[in-house]
Amino acid sequence: MPSPMEVTIISRETIKPSSPTPHHLRAFKLSLLDQLVPCCYTQVLLFYLIDGFHGQSIETSHISTRLKDSLSETLTHFYPLAGSIGDDELQIDCNDEGVPYFEARVDCNLSEFLQEPELELLNQFFPCDPLNTPPMAKLHLAMIQVNIFNRGGIAIGVCLSHKIADGVSISAFLKAWAAIARGCFEEYPSFEAKSLFPQNESLPQDYSMVLGKCLIRTGKCVTKRVVFDASAIAALKAKASVDCTRVEVVSAFIWKRAMAAAKQKLGFQRSSILTHAVNLRKKTILSLPESSMGNLFWIAITEGRVDDEAELDLLVDKTRKAISKISCDFAKKLQGEEGFAVAFEHVKEVKAAFEEDGVDFYGFSSWCKFEVYEGDFGWGRPIWVSSFSGKGSVYKNLIFFMDTRCGNGIEEWVTLDEEELGILECDPEFLSFGSMDPSPLKLAHFGQV
Repeated sequence: MPSPMEVTIISRETIKPSSPTPHHLRAFKLSLLDQLVPCCYTQVLLFYLIDGFHGQSIETSHISTRLKDSLSETLTHFYPLAGSIGDDELQIDCNDEGVPYFEARVDCNLSEFLQEPELELLNQFFPCDPLNTPPMAKLHLAMIQVNIFNRGGIAIGVCLSHKIADGVSISAFLKAWAAIARGCFEEYPSFEAKSLFPQNESLPQDYSMVLGKCLIRTGKCVTKRVVFDASAIAALKAKASVDCTRVEVVSAFIWKRAMAAAKQKLGFQRSSILTHAVNLRKKTILSLPESSMGNLFWIAITEGRVDDEAELDLLVDKTRKAISKISCDFAKKLQGEEGFAVAFEHVKEVKAAFEEDGVDFYGFSSWCKFEVYEGDFGWGRPIWVSSFSGKGSVYKNLIFFMDTRCGNGIEEWVTLDEEELGILECDPEFLSFGSMDPSPLKLAHFGQV
C-alpha cells in the first residue's frame, strides 16, 4: 500500500493574460447550450514522471517558470477564462482578472503513488473542490494547481468552469498551453458557439438545470477505475454481433451489468434510462473545429424496459440508435433563433424522463479521442491522466470514459451505489472483460495503456 501522503500549498498567485483583451471582446455572451449546464467544474489531472527525462534532470524552478509564462500567453488566446461571470449570469466580463495558480509540495514519490493510487486522495491535487462550487458570480472560470512530488514528478490539476467549457474545450486548452510551452502553438481557439446557438433570456430557471441532473445526482456512492483493453473491446464487439463503436459496446455492456447488480440488490428488475453526452462538433453540417470553446454537446436518451431481455446486442442497438438521433439535422435545428424551441422541447423530454418514479439512471460521458495524453509541455507525455476521484462523489450512476495512454483501450471511472458497485466488483462476467483499478505505472511500463 502507498505511504501516507500530505499535500502542502507553498505559493499562491494570479496569472494574467500576457496581452490585454481588446475592448470589443470584453463582453462575452454565453450560448444557449452554456445556459443549460450546471454551475460546476470540468476537471483534469495530468501526471508526469519528469526525473531523468531524456537522460536529463529538470529543475523545479524551470518547470514553474515555463508553466506560468506559457499559461499567461495561453490566456491571451483563451481570454474568457481570465474573466468573471457577469451579474446577469448570461455573459462573461473579459476583464483580464486572471487565473488563480497554486503550487504544492507532495511528500511522496510519484512512482510510488502510481503503483496503487488511492482515488480518494486525488482531490488534493486540484485547486478547488469540484463538488462544492461557490455562487456563479463568485466563480473563477479557471484554476490551476501544480503539485511537485519528491524526486521530480509533477501533477497538473486543471479546473475550468462548465459554464464555458466542456470536455473538448478543456482538451483544446491543455493542448494549446502545452504547445505554447514548447514554442509550437498553431491551432487557435474558436468562439463561434455563442452565435450559432444564441442565448435566450426567457429560458426557465429550472430548465437550466435539467441537463445538469444528467450528471449530478446525490447518494451514497463509490468510484472505481476499470480498464477495458483492446482485446476485451474486440471480444465484446464479437459478442454483440452488431456494428458499433468501442464506446457504444462498452457503454452497453456496463449498462447491462449495472442493471444486473441493481436487480440483485433489490430482488427485482426496474426500468432504466441511459444517457450519453454527444459531441456536436462532429456533426459535419456545423463545420466546427475541435478547438471550439463552449458547451457543444447534447444528451442522447434510451430506455431499458423491465420486459427487455437485456441482451448485449439489444442494448448496443438501443445505444447506437439514441446517439444517432443527435444527428447533423438535429444540430442544424438547434442553431439560430429557432433553436430555442427545439432545445425547449428536447429538455422537456429529458425532464419528464428524470421525474419518472422507480427508474434507474445511468449517465455516460466519453472523452475518448480528445487527445488528453498529448499534453507535452517539454518533458514528455503524461504517464497517466485522470479526472474524477473516489471521495464524496455526487456523480451517482455516472460512468466516465477516457482513452488509455496508447489510445486503443478505454479507462472508465464508474460511480455507483456502494452496494451495487460491490456486486459489480464480484461479477464474473464483468471481470472477464474489465480490469479493476490496475496500476497506471505498471500498465504504462507494459505498454497496455
